[in-house]
Amino acid sequence: MTATPTAAPTAAPTATPVRDGVAAEILLVAGILLATLTEAVAGTVLSLGRGDIMGDTHATPDEFAWLDIGYTTLKLIGFMAAPWLMTRVPPRGVVVASTLVMGMACGIAALTDRLDLLVALRTIQGFAGGTLLVGAQAILFLACPRSRQPVLQALFAMGAVVAPATIAPAFQGWLLDSQSWSWVFFSVVPLAMAAAGLLLIADGPMPAAAAPRPFDGFGFALIAVAFFCVTCILSQGSRWDWFEEPCILWLAVTGAAALLVFLAQQASMKGRGLLNVSPFASDAFSFAFIVSFVAGAALFGSGFLIPSFVLSVLAFTPTEAGLLLLPSGALFVGSLLMAAFLIQVRRVPPFATVPFGILAIMAAMWMLSGSTAESGAGDMMATILLRGLGLGLLFLSITLIAFGTLDRWNLAAGIGLFNMGRQLGGLMGVAALQTLIDHDVAANAAVLGTHVTAGVPMFIERLTTTAAALTAKGLEAATASRAATTLLGRSVTGQSTVIAFDTAFNAVALLFVIAAPALIGIKIGLSRRRMARAARFRRAGTEAR
Repeated sequence: MTATPTAAPTAAPTATPVRDGVAAEILLVAGILLATLTEAVAGTVLSLGRGDIMGDTHATPDEFAWLDIGYTTLKLIGFMAAPWLMTRVPPRGVVVASTLVMGMACGIAALTDRLDLLVALRTIQGFAGGTLLVGAQAILFLACPRSRQPVLQALFAMGAVVAPATIAPAFQGWLLDSQSWSWVFFSVVPLAMAAAGLLLIADGPMPAAAAPRPFDGFGFALIAVAFFCVTCILSQGSRWDWFEEPCILWLAVTGAAALLVFLAQQASMKGRGLLNVSPFASDAFSFAFIVSFVAGAALFGSGFLIPSFVLSVLAFTPTEAGLLLLPSGALFVGSLLMAAFLIQVRRVPPFATVPFGILAIMAAMWMLSGSTAESGAGDMMATILLRGLGLGLLFLSITLIAFGTLDRWNLAAGIGLFNMGRQLGGLMGVAALQTLIDHDVAANAAVLGTHVTAGVPMFIERLTTTAAALTAKGLEAATASRAATTLLGRSVTGQSTVIAFDTAFNAVALLFVIAAPALIGIKIGLSRRRMARAARFRRAGTEAR
């Protein structure tokens, strides 16, 4: 069914006439694609550049964590605030302003190594990125015909999903190895300027701002507190052993209280507050939102696991780690375009490609669970390509399912909620996998350590052989013996880490094994609810006649 707004709008977003439809649409899409690339580069800079930035800023892990917390918190807030901004400023203005702010913040970040300034700039980048993504996707739906949305949304996904997952790591790894982390930030500046220029000269069907709504300052403050607490808990909980740390416990209590008060306050405002839940009146959006949450956990989780594994276990350089993911980007793009062709040209229902995407991601994660410390890029390439194929088949479909039934008044709110769900799913997925790895490394080391004792013949043989090899290279016998013991301990730790990562890869595959039946049940339940509602409407119509 089509969602209806809770409060009757006084004006709908409208589009200006098109002077040259095809050229305008090309400029518009190119500008939006470049704008999303600015967020892709800025948003993922810490994944490979963490060590370099920590060294140059002399930051401790706790201090450095604020760069992540600030960006993610403000990005979530941006997802919520963007629909309101679009009632005050036309969507094109929101995207152009956000893109220029992103470029300015990245340009300043490239010129400083002061941690406090970088934290402030990361918060600005996060808010700009959140509003940019919502505004850009809304423009495509509002300004372009629905018949062309499969291809247009596939192009949007290339910048919003493919680039952060595959292209940005390769680009950043090359810059980190050849230049420095500041060049990663600096590279955003020309992208932002080009994107803003294309959007400003695009003479296409630009949607106007909707009827303005008053700013819900109290609701904004409450949800900001809730997002801050959630981000702190999920990003730092593993390091602090979760609720064993009083600070994490207090953050959980504060965040839960802020969220409950926010929901109560929004319910009392009856659609006039910051939160618009009207999109959930659409069964299709509700289903796609849940799938997006699970898919976000898989996307962000696998995006965290693969680089972490190759950097920490296989000792890849940042460039090698980035290049490992790059080929999957081609298959990701190919599967997006294939899904767009099937949906737009062959009229295949979007839901049809979802099971294939889920199965491909499951198979890829299961195959990666067989990785060892001797694995190389060639051993992992087939599985990484399969992951790219699955992500392309999944993400375009759930996007079209989510927004295909939303009207123009609820579209921006739906896009914000959808992106928020995917981001929160990703945060939870990464937090769960990080905790699993940390606990498994310690548990595996304890189990393997029971076989590395003085009374075990294999241990004595391995220790003697290693010590003899070191002695042959010129070390004294006592020094060689101590070094052999140290090397054997490192070997145990390394093997424990490999097993922990393999378990984590399996966990991502099992996520879909568990989630798939639940998603099917939810889909059936929503379909029955829709049919029951339609039956009631028919009966009411019959009685009225």
